[in-house]
Amino acid sequence: MQKIFDPAFMLSNVPEILSYLPVTLGIAAISGACALIIGLGVALLRFYKVRILSQLCALYVSFIRGTPCLVQLLIAYYGIPVFLRFINAELGTSFNVNGIHASVFAIIALGLNSGAFMSETLRSAIQAVDRGQFEACYSLNMSPWQTLRRIVLPQAFVTALPPLGNSFISLLKETSLVFSISVVEMMAAAKIVGSRSFRFFEMYIVVAFIYWICCLILEQIFRYIEKRGLRTQRRES
Repeated sequence: MQKIFDPAFMLSNVPEILSYLPVTLGIAAISGACALIIGLGVALLRFYKVRILSQLCALYVSFIRGTPCLVQLLIAYYGIPVFLRFINAELGTSFNVNGIHASVFAIIALGLNSGAFMSETLRSAIQAVDRGQFEACYSLNMSPWQTLRRIVLPQAFVTALPPLGNSFISLLKETSLVFSISVVEMMAAAKIVGSRSFRFFEMYIVVAFIYWICCLILEQIFRYIEKRGLRTQRRES
């Protein structure tokens, strides 16, 4: 009689699942870096109310927050090749649509998804900076860029660190969706290994624990960065 639950099978396949951890972390890291850049750019455009661009950014944020991440992944996976074929047909270019790895679509979709949420976090953090500090900087003939770089953004990032940490943790967990567009990472590996003996439950437990440990480590890293930032802010004030 087959065992209902097989811990030996589960433990014996942990190394194989872990071998795909770099893929998961790589997608999360690159998507997170892109998301931070996108989020900061969108936050600044909306904070300064740049004509037309701020409205487009608001529409982008609304669309991303109002649609599931899985749908966005599928739109990127199927939509970007269609767009590139259209460009090839209209402009006579020769983009190799079939040569694009699926992980590129995953990074684009996850970066845009997380960037929308980070933009709201950063915009709120920038708005939390006292307006008197802006005026003091301008009275010292500092340019808007110098004001942002030297005074506003350092304070805003310290304020935004806790929710930004949550966004990065959510992004790491959302990488489990990329198996739906043929990217073989930990979740896809768990499905493949589980299908060999139809023991999916054991493999999903393994994946759950790996994600949990990764999220705990990431949480501690952001907590450390937040404490360092607060200490630096106190010394400078």
